Amino acid sequence: MGKKGKELGGPNVDKTIELLNKAFCDEWAAFYYYGLAAKLAEGLNSPAVAEELESTAKEELEHANELADRIIELGGQPVREFSDLSKLANYPRVDLPSDFGDLEGILKAVIEAERGAIDVYNDILKELSSVTKDPITFHVIRHIMGEEVEHEDTFESILGS
Repeated sequence: MGKKGKELGGPNVDKTIELLNKAFCDEWAAFYYYGLAAKLAEGLNSPAVAEELESTAKEELEHANELADRIIELGGQPVREFSDLSKLANYPRVDLPSDFGDLEGILKAVIEAERGAIDVYNDILKELSSVTKDPITFHVIRHIMGEEVEHEDTFESILGS
């Protein structure tokens, strides 16, 4: 990114990059666990649940890519070591049930993960609003957060709650 574009990151750009990297790690964890649950889900309604999990997993990977792009634009680097993803994530795992026939348990775990993501992105937005004032990163995070809210709503609807 050009000099002026980097300046928009503000004086706390290192803090912004750190927050984005932690969220980047979260998105990779969600991608992995949602994809795993989609492959292993069992039972009468599992095809519909698996389809939604697979679709959402792909969106989580898109979020990771959006975050990586912004990190790079700000002059940073996304987390490079795969082993560091779980170490640096805010939410390094989705607590899926051991029985993949427990679709209700899977849905509840995913809903909880989405709520965690919403909290993470809300905290980043607060940081960006009050301290950093980086309008581009704010827009990226607001976009991703909106999709996380949609995911939570979708999985709650499937669960019937």
